[in-house]
Amino acid sequence: MSALDWSVLGAYFLVMVAIGVWSKNRIRNVIDFFTAGGRIPWWLSGISHHMSGYSAIMFVAFAAVAYEYGLAMYVWWALTIGLGVGIGAFVWAARWNRLRSKHGVASPLEYLARRYDLPTQQVLAYSGALLKVVDIAAKWVAIAVLLRGFAGIPILWGILITGAVTLVYITAGGLWADVLTDFGQFVIQGVAGIAMFIAIMAHLDGVATLWTMWDRLPEGHGDPFAGPYTATFFLAMLFIKTFEYNGGMWNLAQRYMASPSGSAARRSALLSSALWLVWPLILFIPMFAAPLIVPGLADAEEAYVRLAQTLLPPGLIGLVLAGFFSHTMAMVASDANVISSVITRDIAPVVVRRVRELSAHAQLTFARVTTFAFVLISMVIAIATEGQGVVLKIVVDLVAATMGPISIPLMLGMLPWFKRSGPAAAIASWAAGLAVWAYVKWILESTDTAMVVGVPLVTSLVLYVAIGLLRPQDRPDRDALVDSLDTDPEDDRAVAGA
Repeated sequence: MSALDWSVLGAYFLVMVAIGVWSKNRIRNVIDFFTAGGRIPWWLSGISHHMSGYSAIMFVAFAAVAYEYGLAMYVWWALTIGLGVGIGAFVWAARWNRLRSKHGVASPLEYLARRYDLPTQQVLAYSGALLKVVDIAAKWVAIAVLLRGFAGIPILWGILITGAVTLVYITAGGLWADVLTDFGQFVIQGVAGIAMFIAIMAHLDGVATLWTMWDRLPEGHGDPFAGPYTATFFLAMLFIKTFEYNGGMWNLAQRYMASPSGSAARRSALLSSALWLVWPLILFIPMFAAPLIVPGLADAEEAYVRLAQTLLPPGLIGLVLAGFFSHTMAMVASDANVISSVITRDIAPVVVRRVRELSAHAQLTFARVTTFAFVLISMVIAIATEGQGVVLKIVVDLVAATMGPISIPLMLGMLPWFKRSGPAAAIASWAAGLAVWAYVKWILESTDTAMVVGVPLVTSLVLYVAIGLLRPQDRPDRDALVDSLDTDPEDDRAVAGA
């Protein structure tokens, strides 16, 4: 990397810190810290929702899949997310927002104590929080691997540098800082992504590359389904991404909660869906073409790094690396904020009575302390791994282990069609989902990714619905909570006035 590249990267870090300091002045209480008080415009919420689904993993592990299998990478990942978020725009987005606007909910799990009971809420909170910290540790490793590939910086220092900057701005600015850095990431990624796209076109056949490169790539790289990424895997991923990106990943639910209204949350979801369907194609074209430019790589995870070093001039390499940083730092900041909300609002008040008696100022301080601690613990875990292991495998395994057991009772509990499902259905679906995942993964030792990913989610879904039908636990107060999520507060006021 040249001095210009380092200057670009240094400027990016300074901007991130400045965003944190500026956002701090907009935070008055924990509601502001976790949901921005519902003041984030729908378009900014939509961009943030979209960008929070990225991390450096895309340019490491996913780039390796694109290098080895081609178009299938877009089909099973970006396409399934785009379709899933589009579905969620009409099912969940507005309901998440109404939990905040009507019931003062600041954590995605906060409503579960009323919808089911306290033990159900605690089980989901603990299991999700413990596994999420490992997920984030994998993302620290991914960005450190990229930094080592570009600049030869050791894994330890890569984690420490990115972690320190993230700690500053997310601890100070909460969700406001997270959303604003997502927007900055969107701009950086746009410039860097388009630069790489143009560089690929110029290096090969110009615009004609979009249709001529497929005949020159290895056989099957133009197929929508290739290798282990079959049509069955696509359907399994569409199923799981629909839950994951509409609230199963708790941090993405916050984007809807932070919008001004339910209708605004729906618009933000539709914007995010459109971005998922279009923008990843721009990013993946260079990854698809990589075998033509840097053939025969021993480690396919280095594909994007080698492309950038081969094609981009000084300055742009620094911008691409800043984009990698922004992806991971924004996702980690997002997860840190939502985990802090779960600890502050759902776990700590149950465990320690004094937390329930904290003043508004003390609650905000406690929220910042838990955010800092979460990021720090994930960094320690990442450093302890010394960059070893396959990042994609870690992420897929964690999603398979958690999305079904946690997201089924969390998300279906908001829908009127599942009012009969109570605490017994929620706990049973959670326990069975985790047990089935462990059985498929460790007893059967299945290598069928679709089976490892999909079976736990289907198990949780079937049990949740079946137990609700066979042993209904609906109650008037629970039914009223679910029914209240059908309309915005202003609609209720208009009806009352009429």
